[in-house]
Amino acid sequence: MNELADKVAIITGGGYGIGKQIALLYGKAGAKVVLAARSLEPMKQTCAELERAGAKSIYVATDVSKEAACAKMTDETLKAFGRIDILVNNAGISGPTKRITDMSLAEWQETIDIDLTGTWLASRAVLPAMDKQRSGNILNISSGAGRRGYPMRSPYAAAKWAMIGLTQTIAGEWGQRGIRCNCICPGAIEGDRIERVMRARAEALKQPYEQVKAGFLSTAALNRMATEEEVARVALVLVSDAYAGVTGQTINVDCGSIMN
Repeated sequence: MNELADKVAIITGGGYGIGKQIALLYGKAGAKVVLAARSLEPMKQTCAELERAGAKSIYVATDVSKEAACAKMTDETLKAFGRIDILVNNAGISGPTKRITDMSLAEWQETIDIDLTGTWLASRAVLPAMDKQRSGNILNISSGAGRRGYPMRSPYAAAKWAMIGLTQTIAGEWGQRGIRCNCICPGAIEGDRIERVMRARAEALKQPYEQVKAGFLSTAALNRMATEEEVARVALVLVSDAYAGVTGQTINVDCGSIMN
């Protein structure tokens, strides 16, 4: 694998979950990887795995909802590797599982700040470096909740819908400068995070956990959840030169839950 040879990729939220799998796959494909997240220990562990696989990597403590932190992320990347070819906006939180009237403004705002404003801030921070190169890729990780309404999860759904619009806007603004921007909408993904989401939903709706889980699976044409590795493989092809003509697009990775 050498699809990303000599490329430098920043992955926010790259210490665990989908972000970690993207980081590992990018490293195997030849990229120099920068992990940016709030939790240090998962990033340290992922960097150790990357280095065992022969990939160069660093990590930068980053709260993407803070402008200064995104600027530092960019500066540390340029200091270490001299360029930025790829930004994967993967950092995000699930937010509360509540009806709108039961939710506080602070709960709404925290989700919007991290999931949406964080994507905008991180993109804004790296774009000048990409512009100087006249090349670059921004990949936004949205959600199936960005494709249709999601009762009990209003700030999450609002942020993920907006990420698709932001993707198309960045693609339109920066395409003439050689910069592409695309988006992935994962559906329910096997792992600890979806388990927490389903249990929170079961509690909020006062339904058995098994009933809630069956509801998640019932919409998938393949009758299963997608995996983190399956999302990572799509994340690799979208930033590779083989897809140089693709920008402003959103792809679902959800085992056929949403077909549009």
